[in-house]
Amino acid sequence: MSITSAVGRSTVALIATCALCAHVAAQTWPDKPVKLIVNFPPGGVADTLARAIAPGVSEAIKQSVVVENRPGANGAIGADAVAKSPADGYTFLVTSGGAMTVDPFIYSNLPYDTQKDLTAVASLAIVRVFLMINPSVPAKSLNEFVAYARANPGKLSYGSAGSGSSPHLAAEMFKRAATIEATHVPYKGAAPALNDLLGGQVQFMFDPGPALQHAATGKLTVLAVASAKRASRYPDVPTLGELGMRVDADTTFGVYAPAGVSAAIIERMNREINRALNSPALVENMARLGGEVAPMTIQEFVARQAADRARYGAFVKEAGIKVD
Repeated sequence: MSITSAVGRSTVALIATCALCAHVAAQTWPDKPVKLIVNFPPGGVADTLARAIAPGVSEAIKQSVVVENRPGANGAIGADAVAKSPADGYTFLVTSGGAMTVDPFIYSNLPYDTQKDLTAVASLAIVRVFLMINPSVPAKSLNEFVAYARANPGKLSYGSAGSGSSPHLAAEMFKRAATIEATHVPYKGAAPALNDLLGGQVQFMFDPGPALQHAATGKLTVLAVASAKRASRYPDVPTLGELGMRVDADTTFGVYAPAGVSAAIIERMNREINRALNSPALVENMARLGGEVAPMTIQEFVARQAADRARYGAFVKEAGIKVD
């Protein structure tokens, strides 16, 4: 037997062995708790979604599903932790769309590749962002707010869930469309940004839903939604497009795994997460936040994120947004 033939047969045998090991691992998975790492602080939409699906997935796979928050750098810290985790199906990432579709364009030194090091598992929800202002700003409508901002250039500041987040991108799109100036104040998540909006430390922000309860009690004023369509639960809130500004900052939150996780495990998690999304309580909660649950096949989710990546990437390049 030639050396070439021996090497060829050894390679084939190795591939077959690896495939068999992957099959066996998928058959025995899970035999210990599964971890969902949320790359934003508690209280935000990603955290809310992770904790909402965890019980249903846990019941289905007969193992505990633990939620762990690792915020920072617009999701890069938590995403990096998952990207570098073992590809054994016990660690998943629950994240915003912006962390996956915008970060690669604004951070020049991400320690992972969102497309190569992380694998799409399941879509969770379409999240919209609402333009909210603190009542200290003398405006009751979008036109009044824009007029005030133009009359006070550079005096307003806005909060966001972090540089590159959908609230940040929405505000940048809005600033360009409205031709106003305002200072960006990034936070480690939407929840701390909302706290400072309520306290008046920042004057406005694009919020992913939690602020709507405060608008209902008069603590904040909601002016518009940065979406292609109105939120079904809040039909009286107009889109920025209807008000003459083309701003669409919808984003798709979802679940990802480290690259290399067995396709069988990925498909199982996709099925169980989609079932968990049918929970009436979760559907109601997302509607209350102005969004909607969005169960998808893996292929649909990949296509959706690719479209968002192209859309946001083009805007980031045009606007010249970068984070050192």
